[in-house]
Parts: sequence; structure tokens; C-alpha cells
Amino acid sequence: MATQTITRDQKHAVVSPAEWLAARKELLRKEKEFTRLRDELSRERLELPWEEVRKEYVFDGPKGRQALGDLFEGRNQLIVYHFMFGPDWQEGCPGCSFLADHFDGAAVHLANRSVTLCAVSRAPYAKIEAFKKRMGWRFNWVSSNQTDFNRDYHVSFSKEDVARKKKDYNYGTIPVESEELPGLSAFYKGEDGNIYHTYSNYARGGDILINTYNFLDVAPLGRNEGGLQPPMQWVRHHDKYADPYFADAQKSKGAIEQAKHSCCSGEQEV
Repeated sequence: MATQTITRDQKHAVVSPAEWLAARKELLRKEKEFTRLRDELSRERLELPWEEVRKEYVFDGPKGRQALGDLFEGRNQLIVYHFMFGPDWQEGCPGCSFLADHFDGAAVHLANRSVTLCAVSRAPYAKIEAFKKRMGWRFNWVSSNQTDFNRDYHVSFSKEDVARKKKDYNYGTIPVESEELPGLSAFYKGEDGNIYHTYSNYARGGDILINTYNFLDVAPLGRNEGGLQPPMQWVRHHDKYADPYFADAQKSKGAIEQAKHSCCSGEQEV
């Protein structure tokens, strides 16, 4: 893996220990306020109404054909990550892969809180299986290629939708140039077997899942994406970092344009 040194032009004041401590305490006050607001937002999220899932969906996966209820694997909560991997694509989206690199460590802990984590894509299962093996992932990942699941949850679009450049995404109508976009949906399964859709988020709603960003946010230079368009253009599949291809916004403009059209790295609106 190549070694990179990333710099930023912004200059920082160098102050005395007493001045540094005063500035840090002021930021801590704001951090605590943010934490309390986040806790309140989480409480309100739990109070959202639920909608019953009445449509039947059948997925292809390592266990063959499975209904949505089977994906719970005996638990009563299910989180689905809508992974961008279109039927004609040869590999999964680099941005979604960036998120997925964080899944395996969380899955065992989630399972012990009665939550199953699963990824869903429109790519045929054979492609999913091969890419998953290449990336060394263990989390469950199934194909929705024969269902309306992705369209119903507003993460996949027809070629006609793309041509019109108007799509129902992130609870609004926005111009998008890709047939696939990222998202996350949560479901609950009652004792009677009924399934309820409880929550979905899209675009930057998935930021909270990326622990690498949480580390970068406390690093001296932060995310340092200010000069990159789209911001996540530096992200690569974890087996492609040998060449620091995306570290510089001036390099590989063709690859950057491709990323805008085929990867969630271009969908950074809140």
C-alpha cells in the first residue's frame, strides 16, 4: 500500500496551554449540546409511525430463494442497506463498499440486540457472491433482481427515469444521473409474522454508518474533502489503494466523472 501525506493550506494558531484549554472547553460545550440534540432526534425517530409491508418480495441469496421475512433470521428487527450494484455492473459501488467495510464488525453485536443486518442489490446473486468473496466480507447480501423491492424503496430507477432526470429520492424529487442510489431501511417483524417498515434514510443519512469518517473528524486535518468534487472521490475499493489515484482532485478527471454517475460518492446532499 502506498504511503500518502495529505496536507491542507489552512493555517492554525499556535497558542499557550491555557489558551488551548479555553478553546477546547468552548468546543466541548458545543459537543455536549450536539450530543443531547442527537439523543433527542433518536428518541423522535423511535416514535415515528410504522407502515405494514403488504407486498411479497423474494430474494436470491446463499440460502436460495428467500422472502423478506426470512431475512430476519429468527430475530424481530432487520436493517437493510441498499447497496448500489446494478444488474449490468461488474463490481459494487466504491462508496457503498466503503460503508460495507464497517459491517462485519457490527453484525455480531447487532445480532445480540435482536437486529439482523443485510445488504440488498439488484445485481444477480452470482455477481454479488463473487464480489463479496473478493472483498472478504461475511455479512448477508442478497439479490432483489426479480422483485420491485429497490424501486419501492426508492433506490433504483429505470432508464426512462434517468432520461427525465427527475426521481423520487430522499423524500423529494431530485435530478440524478444513475439508475442506482444508496439508502438504508429498517423493518420490524411481529409475533404474528406481519412485517412493518419503520424507517428509511438516504444520501448523507448513511454518514453515521461510516466509522472511518468518525475517526477522520477527530484527526488534525479532518475529512479534508473540501477541494474534491464529488467529496468522496478519494474512496476506492479497499483492494485498490496501492495507487493513490483519487487523493488529488486534479488527477484522473475521467474516473471522477465516472464516479459521479455510478457511485454514491456523488450524492452528498443532506
